[in-house]
Amino acid sequence: MSVVVFHPCYGFQQQLSFAVKRVARIYSFHVARATSDALQYNSRPFSRLYSSSSDADSSEKARILFLGTPDVAAASLKSIYEQSKSPDSKYEVVGVVTQPPKRRKRRGKEIPSPVGLVAEELGIYTLCPEKAKDKDFLDELENEVKPDICITAAYGQYLPKRFLALPKFGTLNIHPSLLPRWRGSSPVQRSLEAGDNPVGVSVLFTVSKMDAGPIVSQETLDIDENEQATTLLPTLFDIGTKSLIDALPKVINGDITVETATVQDESLVAEAGMIDSSEGQLWPTKMSARECHNRVRGFSMWPGTFLYFQIGDDESKDPVKVKVVETRVLEETADPTDVIEIGPKKGDGLRLVCSDGSVLEMLKVQPATRNVMDAKSFVNGLQGNAVRWLSGLEE
Repeated sequence: MSVVVFHPCYGFQQQLSFAVKRVARIYSFHVARATSDALQYNSRPFSRLYSSSSDADSSEKARILFLGTPDVAAASLKSIYEQSKSPDSKYEVVGVVTQPPKRRKRRGKEIPSPVGLVAEELGIYTLCPEKAKDKDFLDELENEVKPDICITAAYGQYLPKRFLALPKFGTLNIHPSLLPRWRGSSPVQRSLEAGDNPVGVSVLFTVSKMDAGPIVSQETLDIDENEQATTLLPTLFDIGTKSLIDALPKVINGDITVETATVQDESLVAEAGMIDSSEGQLWPTKMSARECHNRVRGFSMWPGTFLYFQIGDDESKDPVKVKVVETRVLEETADPTDVIEIGPKKGDGLRLVCSDGSVLEMLKVQPATRNVMDAKSFVNGLQGNAVRWLSGLEE
């Protein structure tokens, strides 16, 4: 008799026979046929295929399915998995779902997601559906994986109602904002762009409406005015993962449920919409130094921020696109000007005066086709030419 087997996307299912492994060497979710004899390992039935615990203790443990994709989610997976191995753990990680591997442009080699790599390292059964609504994928979860609780951390796909109905304890999500403020795909970026302080992270139940589920826990964090998304995002996910781990036993024993968690106040919702690359352009004629600085902070991962410089007095030369990497806001004000000059002291940056007289100091920049450099290195390369910032130019 033959049965349907859904193979992990990286072919690292140590619990299957060689016959099944041989057809599992692909990098996307797929279906294959194998004999029933190939679905056992050490006399363990197929229903236990996904368990990382022994038969003796796993029957009392909640089965966790983890969904995530980027580096911050990979770190969360590691922490949750390590905690699941403690003697008094109430749960076990039985599977991972992540985005399909991406193909490198030059060599064409497929690269697993950071979460996929960690799952491979830990030997966790992994699925990579093109879409979370795929029927075969959902059938596999319902009939074989049978999660008791799901955890999402920057997975990157919408979860259909059928998925949300599968785990009896619900689906928990780590969201790096103080919900209901900044619902959506770019919470850290938008919170920094808005100048929020404190910031924070929420653990909530996932419902059909994006980031609108009841809140299990929240942690706030006071940050430096120069903190960037590049460093803040992993910090918030680390805090959120610890908060989720603390809450898991209460969710599993029924002390925390969708019904008892804190309902979000819809009147306080702020949307963290997707960022367009065009938003990376700074407009000193329309924005204050503080607004420019906050956008640099918020967009440090992607898409970055930039200005157009005119170098030298020859206006027939093309403007130079310069990425603004690191900034700070000076307390002083100055008469508005389009001339950019370096400060008088060692370590000072390039000073840009916005139309309202506020001063933005650019500490690190990156001219097109060049490496990131500090202000002094940039000035040294000008060979005495003056620099002006240009307004009115768009990509």
